[in-house]
Amino acid sequence: MGEIRVFLVDDHRVVRTGLAAYLGGEPGMRVVGQASDGIAALAEIAVLDRAGERPDVILMDLMMPRMDGIATTREVKKRWPEIEVVAVTSFVEEEKVRGALEAGAAGYLLKDADAPDVTAAIRSAVAGEVNLDPAAARALTASLRAPKHEQAPLTTREREVIVAIASGATNRQIARTLGLAERTARTHVSNILAKLGLTSRTQAAMWAVREGLVDKAGEP
Repeated sequence: MGEIRVFLVDDHRVVRTGLAAYLGGEPGMRVVGQASDGIAALAEIAVLDRAGERPDVILMDLMMPRMDGIATTREVKKRWPEIEVVAVTSFVEEEKVRGALEAGAAGYLLKDADAPDVTAAIRSAVAGEVNLDPAAARALTASLRAPKHEQAPLTTREREVIVAIASGATNRQIARTLGLAERTARTHVSNILAKLGLTSRTQAAMWAVREGLVDKAGEP
């Protein structure tokens, strides 16, 4: 894995400063920008994108003025679907956890998380994996009990792929398990997201659980 470009969004300067200082000393990571709210973040990321410095991962505070983290995450995934977002907040509420993940976040951390947990979440997001704080994962459990809906017309292969996604498999692991080229696995994932109207692997995993393709432990 090459250098990971990280962007920080938080309305508290001291939080941004602390994260920037820590991540600046982490091998293979570089903080490319900061913003104090969602509107400023979108403007700054657009500038970085034009300069060829688009971030790979955003650490996104959820509680901010002008535009909160959930709305900003949704807009980031709409404009730059390649950018991964890790939500960072002081509170664990099922509505906030679900909202962040449905907006496209690939992880959910509490602000009191240990520093290694932050870097682990960043690396997991870049690898296409989901990283949830244990308390957030517990809060999310109730939301996975929603009634099942009519399933979208996925092919047999696409169902196999979405089951693998729900188990936390990366594109490379999906390809190896199903005997596919990694590029083919990546194409299947993109097709699934398009068919279901989703923007992230996290949303796909949640869909698979809601539709009964896997249980809450990720088992078929």
